[in-house]
Amino acid sequence: MWHNARLLNLIASALYALVVLMALAAGLLWLAQRPVFAITHVEIGPMDGAALRHVNAPSVRASALGKLTGNFFTLDLNTARQAFESVPWVRRASVRREWPNGLAVEVEEHEALGTWGSPESGRLINTYGEVFVANTAEAEEDAQLLALDGPPDSEGDVIEKLEVMRQWFKPLKAEPLAVALSGRYAWRARLSNGMEIELGREQNDEERVAMDQRVRRFVAAWPQVTQQWGSQIEYADLRYPNGFSIRAANARFLTDAQIAAAVRAEKATKTVKAANAAKPAAAAAVSGTSNSNPTRLKSKNAEKTR
Repeated sequence: MWHNARLLNLIASALYALVVLMALAAGLLWLAQRPVFAITHVEIGPMDGAALRHVNAPSVRASALGKLTGNFFTLDLNTARQAFESVPWVRRASVRREWPNGLAVEVEEHEALGTWGSPESGRLINTYGEVFVANTAEAEEDAQLLALDGPPDSEGDVIEKLEVMRQWFKPLKAEPLAVALSGRYAWRARLSNGMEIELGREQNDEERVAMDQRVRRFVAAWPQVTQQWGSQIEYADLRYPNGFSIRAANARFLTDAQIAAAVRAEKATKTVKAANAAKPAAAAAVSGTSNSNPTRLKSKNAEKTR
């Protein structure tokens, strides 16, 4: 091999090229670490031309920049995107580099649909059925928030059922303001007319069809219901297979204690009446025939008059 000049020249050229590449890489690494390439400029704008209502560019920069590591060359864009998406009200972010030390960030805001779970938790749900944490007071500035709730991972089901309920109750000129799915997969709703509705369970297609039929029966009977009981219906239970029950706002119900007191009062009244009815009968037994023959009393009084 050492007598092969061509091979030796090839090896020397390869070593020379390797040294040059290593030197170039070292130079690039040194250059990349210069402060001039540190990320100092972040331009934030709306995605798809939509206006930003809750995302404030200075606060987003302050919140996200502290989570970024690296410079223009070494920054991981996927990690940067996740940092911006962790900022409140940011649903989605797109990040690209801008020479020599900047980032161009486009963000999409959450569009709050309602609260999720307890209002005190600060959890909101957007129109995509995604839960996020933000200031509830800010969300209320845009529109009235719905009250939505359900078991874990049921957000999509609740949003889907909300849309179905909007169609169900449109003939009543009402729409759902609250929709809740219990752990037993039972649905409950509160409408804009103030009515609470129990809809029953829904775990399969058969129960889904049965629920739809029960609701349609109730909606069809609504004119007769309001004609008889008025439009202020507080509560409706649609879980019955062949009917439904309602409670009108002007109806008042006694508690168990009130019912027991009323029963005792009625018994006492009957006892007093029975005692009063017994007194004339006893008096008649003592006076003999005075009450049994009123004609004779009249004749006797007539004789005294003469």
